Amino acid sequence: MVPDDVQPKDLDRIARAQLKTLSKENADGVAQHLVMVARLIESDPALAHAHAVSAARRAGRIAVVRETLAITAYSIGDFALALRELRTYRRISGRDDQLPLMVDSERGLGRPDRALELGRSVVRSSLAVEVQVLLSIAMSGARLDLGQTDAALDELQIPQLDPHTAFSWSPALFDAYASVLEDLGREVEAEQWWQRSDRASDAIAAGDREPEDDVIEIVEEDQDGVVFEEEEDEAGSSSEQSVDGTGGRPAE
Repeated sequence: MVPDDVQPKDLDRIARAQLKTLSKENADGVAQHLVMVARLIESDPALAHAHAVSAARRAGRIAVVRETLAITAYSIGDFALALRELRTYRRISGRDDQLPLMVDSERGLGRPDRALELGRSVVRSSLAVEVQVLLSIAMSGARLDLGQTDAALDELQIPQLDPHTAFSWSPALFDAYASVLEDLGREVEAEQWWQRSDRASDAIAAGDREPEDDVIEIVEEDQDGVVFEEEEDEAGSSSEQSVDGTGGRPAE
């Protein structure tokens, strides 16, 4: 059941464009279900999944619909369905942007070796920067699943592990790095990265109030205070996100 206040126009413009091949009535119905998924994915993932299933029944050949179904399946721990739908999304769209979630789904199925193989199947540099970061986090998690803690740390030592700048993905990367350091018994270094994650989150929150600024520089001062200096991103923003979030460990 879709509430009366949910309108097709509430759907993201890019997602809405994919529904143009459907009849107007069907496109509107699918759009309303997708809007409900975005509303509910955090508070009631099971109900969000039900809306995604309804959308898929009406528009199973639309990439964003299959992607959404995969994301909601992942959120409720149905990793087999998530992986199947992500493969379908990948085939329909020709995109690798959900590769990190595919890797995490393999992990959720208890197959870390296959997760690593899948993550290595694509040239990393061909992916968007945000996807590269999320893939590194997922690959690190697979290494942890195998008890390869040193290798897990290596997976996270990427150019984007920069404590002086903050993107939307920086807190998750810093958190993952801190967690592995803690697993290695390097508590002092881990605490430094937890603090950097907090500072990055604060900087991003402050930057959200200045939408014209895409990159936020973080300048550390004696580990006690922090000065945030905002500067324009010449390479473009890396803050666009889907409704999913890929972490170091798959959802339980």
